[in-house]
Amino acid sequence: MIYLKKLLLLFIILGLKITAIAQVKLPALVGDNMVLQQNSKVNLWGWASPNEKIKIQLGWQNNPVEITANPDGTWKTAVNTPQGSEKPFDVSIEASNKIILKNILIGEVWICSGQSNMYFPVGKEDGTWKTGVKNYEQEIQNANFPSIRLFTVLTKASQKPLDDVTGSWKQCSPSSIKTFSAVAYFFGRDLYQNLKVPIGLISSSWGGTKAEAWTSQTVLEENPDFLPILEQDAKNEKLFQEKLEIYYADLQKERIANNNDISKSQLKKPKKEENKTSYVLYNAMLHPLINYTMKGVIWYQGESNAESAFLYRTLFPAMIKNWRSDWNQGDFPFYFVQIAPHKGQNPDIREAQLMASKSVSNTGMAVTTDVGNATNIHPIDKQTVGYRLALIARSKTYNESNLAYSGPLYNHMKIKKGKIQLFFDDVENGFKKSNQDLKEFEISGNDQIFYPAQAKIDGKTIVVSSSKVKNPAAVRFAWKAVPEPNLFNAENLPASPFRTDDWPTENQKK
Repeated sequence: MIYLKKLLLLFIILGLKITAIAQVKLPALVGDNMVLQQNSKVNLWGWASPNEKIKIQLGWQNNPVEITANPDGTWKTAVNTPQGSEKPFDVSIEASNKIILKNILIGEVWICSGQSNMYFPVGKEDGTWKTGVKNYEQEIQNANFPSIRLFTVLTKASQKPLDDVTGSWKQCSPSSIKTFSAVAYFFGRDLYQNLKVPIGLISSSWGGTKAEAWTSQTVLEENPDFLPILEQDAKNEKLFQEKLEIYYADLQKERIANNNDISKSQLKKPKKEENKTSYVLYNAMLHPLINYTMKGVIWYQGESNAESAFLYRTLFPAMIKNWRSDWNQGDFPFYFVQIAPHKGQNPDIREAQLMASKSVSNTGMAVTTDVGNATNIHPIDKQTVGYRLALIARSKTYNESNLAYSGPLYNHMKIKKGKIQLFFDDVENGFKKSNQDLKEFEISGNDQIFYPAQAKIDGKTIVVSSSKVKNPAAVRFAWKAVPEPNLFNAENLPASPFRTDDWPTENQKK
C-alpha cells in the first residue's frame, strides 16, 4: 500500500513537471502593452514542448497562425502587421496552455542604447548622478502619452549569449517616465507628436560602458585590431583572481584569529565591475532583443572610449555592422549623439563619431556642442538631444520634406592668398546671422603649430586667417575638450567640430 502511494505521488510529480514543460512561454519583450512595428513582418517567438502545436490568434486578422515548435522546444514565426493606429489589440497564443496578450499597439519601434547619458532618467534620484533633466518636475507631470510604450532592460552582464531579458512594457505616464531614459523619451515624444502613431521605445543601456561591451565576441575575435582589447580583458581578469586569492587566504587567517567569529571581520571582498568586460552586455542586453522587429536604433555612447578614440574609428562601425547583421533587417537606421563638451573628453572621440556618420550608411549624428557642461559628464538638457535625434529620423527615415536635421558639416577647403576657405554640407540656407565674431577656429602652417584665427562668413563658406600664419595649411574648429563654438546654420543647428588635417594627435601617440 505504501509502495502504491509512493508510486502515485511520483506520477503526480512527473505529471506536474511535464505540464510545466509543456506550457508555452514567452520572452519578456513579447507581452502586454507592447508596440509592434507597423506594416511589417514582425517576429513572435518563445518556448514550448518539442514539436508542440501552437495556435496564434492576432487581433487584427481573422485567420489564426498555426505553427509547430522545433525539436528543441523553441519556436518563432513572422506575422504581418497593419498600418499603425491607436486601436489596441489582443493576441492569444495557445498550446497546452493559453496566453492572452492585451493592449497591444501597432506603430514604430526603436532600440535606445548606450552608456550613462542614454540611461540618464527623466526624474531625479537624490544622492546620485541622476539629477533629473531640465525642468524635470514639469516634464514628469506632462508625460501622459498612453500610446508611447516604454521597456527598460534590466542591467545584466553575461559571458554567454542569453535568450531573454528582465523588464516589461509600460504605458508612458508620470509614474513610469520618471525612471525611463530621458533621451529616448524626448526622441519618442517628438516622433509621436509628428507621426501620429504609437511609439515603442526599448531602452537597453548601462553607465560607464565601452562599445566593445556591446559588441559580440565573434566580431572582436575576428578583427586583429580588437585583439589587444581582449588581451587586456584577460589581464584584468587575472589580476582580479589574484586579488580574490589573496582575500581568501587572508580570510582564513582572520577566521582563525577571531575563533571563526564572522562579525569581527575587517576584510572586504574584491568586487569586479561586471559591465567593464568586452561582449558581456551584447550577450545579456542586446542578443535577447534581436528577434524583436524594429525600425532603428538611437545610440548615446563614446565617453568611455575617449582614451582609445583612434581605435573607435574602427570599433564603432564594426559594432553597427554587428548589430545590423544580427537583426537581419538590412542597414536599418542608426542615429547617434556626438559627445558633448566636457573636461574629461577629447576632440578625437568626436572626430571618430563624425567619421562614422560619413562612412557608415544610413547613419546620422546629433551635434551637442551647445548643450554640454564642462564639469558634469551628464548635462541635463536632454530635450535638445532627443529633439535633434528625432529631426534626423523624421527627415531620413520618415521622409518629412523641407526639414533640416544636421548642422554644418565640413566638406573641403581651398587655400587662397594666405587664407583658407572652408566649404560645408547642410548649409543650403546659409549660416545663422550673428553680431558676434565666430569662435573656436585655429589655423596652422606646415609646422603644425596652431594659432587662434579670424573666421568670416562668406556666403555659404567660411574664410579663416591669422596674421601669424602667412602660408596656411590646415584649420581646426572646436578642437578641444570643452569648446564653446557659435557656428550654426540658418536652422539653428550647430556645426560639428572638425579639422582639415590628418596629422597625428596627442591621443593617437599614446
